[in-house]
Amino acid sequence: MYNNDGILIKGNKDGINTTINMEKFSCFDDMLLVLVKKLSKGKHFYKNTTLILRIALEAINKKELETLKETLLTKIELKDIVLENIEKESEMEQVNKKESRVFSGVYEGRSKFIRKTVRGGECINYQGNIVIIGDINSGAEVYATGNVIVLGRIRGKVSAGANGNTKAVIAAFSLQPEILKIANVIAMSPDDSEKPKYPELARIKDGLIIVEPYLPNKYIY
Repeated sequence: MYNNDGILIKGNKDGINTTINMEKFSCFDDMLLVLVKKLSKGKHFYKNTTLILRIALEAINKKELETLKETLLTKIELKDIVLENIEKESEMEQVNKKESRVFSGVYEGRSKFIRKTVRGGECINYQGNIVIIGDINSGAEVYATGNVIVLGRIRGKVSAGANGNTKAVIAAFSLQPEILKIANVIAMSPDDSEKPKYPELARIKDGLIIVEPYLPNKYIY
């Protein structure tokens, strides 16, 4: 995981590799605050693992080093911390170059993965995005405050952006819904409509729900 905040975290089979660029921080306390915040997000993964910490040791004193160790061992519940000194300026520059090149993704909020077909009579409601690896059968209902992505067919009732989010989308390998709803806009599938052989995406445009072929390079939010 790369970030432009001066901290690089990479997991491996033995633990975590963390590289810190102290030049990005005004003081030790600021760095420690950011580091603890970042590691806390994955605490359940990092717990009882070894942290290899790469930092320019001349940039921190002995007391700060002890504080760093004690804080991480206590708050992240690490098994051990191994320190590696960064001596070459070019080494840190390489890290910064990587940070500027790597795309860290787009945060879309919480997502729920459902690895089965949603059958008629079932109702799924989630505060976030829903990803279904399967179909949504006729008579099934799915409600999400975020996006609904289906790796299969939609033949039931699907509502995305249930909290009024007009930017939400509904995508599937095949869209044959009983009812589609995005935010407060509702649409139904025509009875005589052809069944396309490509993935489709439904979204709001000019106050109406439109359905169009899904083109990955087109939908960048």
